[in-house]
Amino acid sequence: MFNWLQHFADWFIYSALGIGAETHLGVALNFFVYDTLKILILLFVIVFIMGIVNAYFPIERLKDYLNKKKLYGLEYFFSSIFGAITPFCSCSSVPLFIGFVQGGIPLGVTFSFLITSPLVNEVAVAMFIGMFGVKATLIYVASGILLGTIGGWLLGKFNLEPLLSDWVKQILKNKMQQAQFEEEHKTFYQRLPEITNGAWDIVKSVLLYVIIGIAIGAAMHGYVPENFFSAYLGGGEWWTVPIAVLVAVPMYANAAGIVPVIQVFVAKGVPLGTAIAFMMATVGLSIPEATLLKKVMSLKLIAIFFGVVTLCIILSGYVFNILL
Repeated sequence: MFNWLQHFADWFIYSALGIGAETHLGVALNFFVYDTLKILILLFVIVFIMGIVNAYFPIERLKDYLNKKKLYGLEYFFSSIFGAITPFCSCSSVPLFIGFVQGGIPLGVTFSFLITSPLVNEVAVAMFIGMFGVKATLIYVASGILLGTIGGWLLGKFNLEPLLSDWVKQILKNKMQQAQFEEEHKTFYQRLPEITNGAWDIVKSVLLYVIIGIAIGAAMHGYVPENFFSAYLGGGEWWTVPIAVLVAVPMYANAAGIVPVIQVFVAKGVPLGTAIAFMMATVGLSIPEATLLKKVMSLKLIAIFFGVVTLCIILSGYVFNILL
């Protein structure tokens, strides 16, 4: 979908600026240009679509439906499935998270998507089958969906809505535009300028967070060597799983990009379960993601989210090592 952006980033960094593709600076800048453009485009498109949805399907109707219908926890599972079929990294998932919150979807259900989306995607699955076989792939996919379902359910039980940022609370309180749409019965083309301006306002309000977060990720992507971690995680001791997860959290990569690194880890003696836990922490939790989420969550809520998901991934790592 975004191959044209990658071609542009390659041309701009390696040809127009003349920075070598083999240099750390070149890799970092290429990553920064590509991910910044991709996330800003995703953010605008998704918020624009949610603006249309909100105009025709007010927040209260969605909340009432989810509150009155007894789905017995399946809403978390369905959200995780949706996350698994969307090919986004952790930072790319944040625009959808903002759109979901803006649309009035319960926070726990939204967290299920946010957890699973970066962990599982079709490209990573295809690579996983080729590198590690069907059994490991099935365990990886099932665990990613299960993590999202359980993590979202747990977070949903904590009543965390008061810990959303003031910016999000203001968006949720501001229903005057929706009421105006319904009362005036405007056509789609009459509503389009207001919806477009609303989407652009949200993009502008999070632009600084996007740039800072991706810049951190680009620096890590370009300058942290792969063998830095594999040398310390190959012993198989009980503490290597939590160490692998905690060390991976500051990192940033998408699932497809980290799978070849995991193959190197395993080839150098790191247990496959420990390597998968490292991968999940890398793609599912990161400092750049936390920076982006700061616009929509308080620091306390970010800490709770990261803590729950980190614990789930550590437990999964032990299970992986037993099963694999």
